Amino acid sequence: MPRVKTNRIKYPEGWELIEPTLAELDAKMREAGNDSNDGKRKCEALWPIFKVAHQRSRYVYDLYYGRNEISKELYEFCLEQGYADRNLIAKWKKPGYERLCCLHCIQPRDHNFATTCACRVPKHLREASVIECVHCGCQGCASGD
Repeated sequence: MPRVKTNRIKYPEGWELIEPTLAELDAKMREAGNDSNDGKRKCEALWPIFKVAHQRSRYVYDLYYGRNEISKELYEFCLEQGYADRNLIAKWKKPGYERLCCLHCIQPRDHNFATTCACRVPKHLREASVIECVHCGCQGCASGD
């Protein structure tokens, strides 16, 4: 006889304060995943998903590090359950990466000449006025902007 799966997740104290916002962002994520890709380039189809994932991670990061409104236990719970990206938040804590949009922008293997994405160049050093990241669609995530 197969096992019956039950929801036995113990939510930490304070979960009820952030649950509505995370549920709203989950709904946005589902909506972004179900949007049609008609007329979009292959890379453009994933941009809304990257944007919502960034918003969700930034929300948890700001609650814990910026405003100190959630406990460490709740913060770790959010990371373990996948509500926030642990690696992206680790980069945000380092100087120079405070506004990083996604991890693809800093991986040299994903770019020509083993460099970083063009969106990581500060605006005053760019030759072109408008740059759009191929991976996530951001227009600049350098901390010097």
